[in-house]
Amino acid sequence: MAEGEELIELKFRTNDGTDVACSTYALSMNVATLKQKIVAEWPQGKTVTPKSINDLKIIHAGKVLENNKTLADSRITFGDLPAGVITMHVIVQPAIAKNKSGKSKEDMQKLNSCGCIIL
Repeated sequence: MAEGEELIELKFRTNDGTDVACSTYALSMNVATLKQKIVAEWPQGKTVTPKSINDLKIIHAGKVLENNKTLADSRITFGDLPAGVITMHVIVQPAIAKNKSGKSKEDMQKLNSCGCIIL
């Protein structure tokens, strides 16, 4: 981190109450980079584990943070926190697996087409 850069102390809480990647971060840090750190420090033995940054959603003040923005762009609010630590929620939402039925999109459209005749 560059000297004089504004820092923020963050911790990320999973849905079961476990805290992950508690540390101090630069406001210039990209959300995608932050997600990489969370994936790398994910606790072992969890039933749901993120495989990539695309499986994670970080939520702060009711908003999902976008990968291409920095923490400063995401407008992280400090509020009146006594210790200055901001807790964000981390949700693991794996990408939906592709349909394994073997039917293509065109085949599905043919099945869903209407064959009605109005006289």
